[in-house]
Amino acid sequence: MRTLTRTLTRPAAALGSAALLLTGCAGAGALSGAGDGTRLVIAIVANPQMQDAISLQSRFTAENPGIEVDFVALPENEARAKITTSIATGGGEFDAVMISNYETRQWAEYGWLENLQPYIDATDGYDDADFIPSIRDDLSYEGDMYSVPFYGESSFVAYRRDLFEQAGVEMPDRPTWAEIARLAAELDDPEAGISGICLRGLAGWGEVLSPFNSVLNTFGGRWYDENWNAQLESPEFRAAAEFYVGLVREHGQPGAATSGFGDCLNHYSQGGSAMFYDSTAMVSTIEDPESSRVVGDSGYVAAPVAESDYGGWLYTWSLGIPATSENKEEAWRFLSWMTDRDYIRTVGETYGWQRVPPGNRRSTFEIDEYARAAEAYSAPMLAGIENADPENPSVRPVPYTGIGFLAIPEFQDLGTRVSQQLSAAIAGRISVDEALEQSQRYAQSVGDTYAEEGR
Repeated sequence: MRTLTRTLTRPAAALGSAALLLTGCAGAGALSGAGDGTRLVIAIVANPQMQDAISLQSRFTAENPGIEVDFVALPENEARAKITTSIATGGGEFDAVMISNYETRQWAEYGWLENLQPYIDATDGYDDADFIPSIRDDLSYEGDMYSVPFYGESSFVAYRRDLFEQAGVEMPDRPTWAEIARLAAELDDPEAGISGICLRGLAGWGEVLSPFNSVLNTFGGRWYDENWNAQLESPEFRAAAEFYVGLVREHGQPGAATSGFGDCLNHYSQGGSAMFYDSTAMVSTIEDPESSRVVGDSGYVAAPVAESDYGGWLYTWSLGIPATSENKEEAWRFLSWMTDRDYIRTVGETYGWQRVPPGNRRSTFEIDEYARAAEAYSAPMLAGIENADPENPSVRPVPYTGIGFLAIPEFQDLGTRVSQQLSAAIAGRISVDEALEQSQRYAQSVGDTYAEEGR
């Protein structure tokens, strides 16, 4: 991981306007009228698995008298802005925050996060060695974990086996993107209200760029060459952008430019698409009878490829403790509860095994009930996570790490700007050429600062 201290204050500066989001947020501290009790304020992303955690919090409080939990749950883009602003400015609003493998190493180096390794080592039975190695490594700084995974993910393709059978077509076990495009064209049926594929188009570095970057990497593209020269107008980057934009415009879901992960998940699970390429965490909703109309109808295959043998990504929503928290011991008790083996079993027995947070612990895949429930998708999910290589994301040499993102502080702003250009191209407001021309300028301004310092 490269030295990042040069940009220590940049996240706060870049997201200064997001400070307004913190107005009115309840602060952590002692419970009013509750003696020595503690109220923890936890900021999380409002994804389905996190909603289950909120609904189960009474079990934690029953096991931990004197500790109450308040959740601040927001959509992904809002949560990122709110959490980043609070941590970067030392606001102290939160006792624990949901972050990812993008933030963890950077914020650990800045001193913004508590080192969790001493807490882990002192907690009997917690067993951090049970975390899938690629996940554990990406949440560690200098060998110690600074956040712990709630769930881990790679990416794969979900497809409607019933629709494929009706159309007389087959899904390859390891499809190429060219094959996916052909299948999307064959299965696209606007009159029946079924799109050939669902792909994110919503602007946001954690939205459209997540799937797009995996397409870019396997197409042989890269954001920068070894000397930090921006490559967004290179033939490989252009080919990936034209392919992605063209596929979602021609055979994607209605309103693709405003579709984020949750929108595509809902679209597919309600029967609106023949295929869905995105996070492996999709299965918790797709295979949930309470949320989905296509339970049992889907097959799952590895992320599509082009020039490379691997086409997926590595991402994890994890939980860390801000260095500013005054309730670190109590916060760790909550984090360890929410990321322990026992929590996995609690979710499975309460809501069904298809809803357990997937992809963080190896032991989850060894639970008989989960293995039966996840038979259709556990193998490509685990392979995608284990085979991810964030140190070498592209088939060509790059000066950065990260698959679905670039692990540099500037990427929050740069990625957002580039994603806005791609989203505008998906909406048809600008051409791909125009999107890349503007994006190249954004990227080069960042690359120049790294090139000047010889990194």
